[in-house]
Amino acid sequence: MPVENELEKATADVERNIKMKLLERDMTQAELSRLLNINRQQVNQAIKGDNSPKAIEIRKKIYRVLDM
Repeated sequence: MPVENELEKATADVERNIKMKLLERDMTQAELSRLLNINRQQVNQAIKGDNSPKAIEIRKKIYRVLDM
């Protein structure tokens, strides 16, 4: 599998896993962003797989909050 396909699959897996955890906790992305005190658009970009250093740091916070 070409590297690009693997990257796309990993990105989709991360997004799916975070969204499943949000559903399990009956939590919206807006609620998550308020809890983290981070702009909702930044949280959305991090969940969608943005790989900027800021998005990676936000994902780490999301993982902690959602016990991932």
